[in-house]
Amino acid sequence: MRPPLPKQTLQERLHEIIFEADTFWGKFFDVALLLLILMSIAVVMLESITDVALHYGVWLKTLEWVFTILFTIEYFARIYAVKRPIHYIYSFFGIVDLLAILPTYIGLLTTGGHALTVIRALRLVRVFRIFKLGRYLGEGRVLIVALIASRFKITVFLLTVLSLSIILGTLMYLIEGSESGFTSIPRSIYWSIVTLTTVGYGDIAPQTSFGQFVASLIMILGYGIIAVPTGIVSVELANAHANVTTKACPNCSREGHDQDAKFCKYCGEEL
Repeated sequence: MRPPLPKQTLQERLHEIIFEADTFWGKFFDVALLLLILMSIAVVMLESITDVALHYGVWLKTLEWVFTILFTIEYFARIYAVKRPIHYIYSFFGIVDLLAILPTYIGLLTTGGHALTVIRALRLVRVFRIFKLGRYLGEGRVLIVALIASRFKITVFLLTVLSLSIILGTLMYLIEGSESGFTSIPRSIYWSIVTLTTVGYGDIAPQTSFGQFVASLIMILGYGIIAVPTGIVSVELANAHANVTTKACPNCSREGHDQDAKFCKYCGEEL
C-alpha cells in the first residue's frame, strides 16, 4: 500500500494557486486577476476623461478603492506564499505590484491644494499595472527567454545595420550634398536609417538620378534586413517553447525552468 501524500500547508497551497499556471485553480486565479487588471486600467483611463469623471466620479473612485484593496490582498498573499519574501518584494514585479497600490493610499495622507498636482502624478503610476499582464501569459515568458537567448546574435545584427547605415549615409552625403537636404553626414545617416528601416518620413529625399538609384537599392535592402531578426528570434522561440515551463520556485518565485528541472537554477531550492 502506497503511503499517503503529505498534506500541503497553507503557504504551499497559496504558492501553487498564485504562482503556478499549470493547475486548475492557478489558471482560474490568473484569469480572474487578468480581468481585474484590465478593469482597473479602464477605470484609470475613464477618470482622465473630464465629462466621465464629472458625472461618474464617485463610482469610479469607489471602484478604484475596490481594486486597490483586492490588489493589496494579492500583494501580501504573494509575500506570504514564498519562503523568502525579500526576493519577491525587490523583484521587478514585486515593485510594480507595490507601485500599483501605493498612490491611492498616499492620496489619503496628503492634504492641501498645492499637493493635488503631485497626487494626480502619483495616480498615473497605477497605469504600471499593465506590466503585470505579461506575467499571466505563458507565451510571454517564452518570448522573454527567446529574446535573451538571441541577444548576442541580435547585437551583432544591429551593429552590422549601424555600420551599413553610416556607410550608406556618408555615400549619399557625397552624392547629393547640401543642395538636396543632406547638409551633414549625421543628417545623411539619419536618412539612411529611416530609409533602411522602410519608415520613410520624406523630410529628406534624393534629387539626383544616381542618388535615387542608390536610395532604391537601400529600400530593397531594407526588406531583406527586416527578415533577419525575425528568423533569429523564431529559432530561439521554438527552442524556448520546447524547454521552458511556467513552474515557479517556491523559495524565490523565479520562473523559466526547464521541463526536467528538479531544482531552481537561481537559488537551488527543490521544485
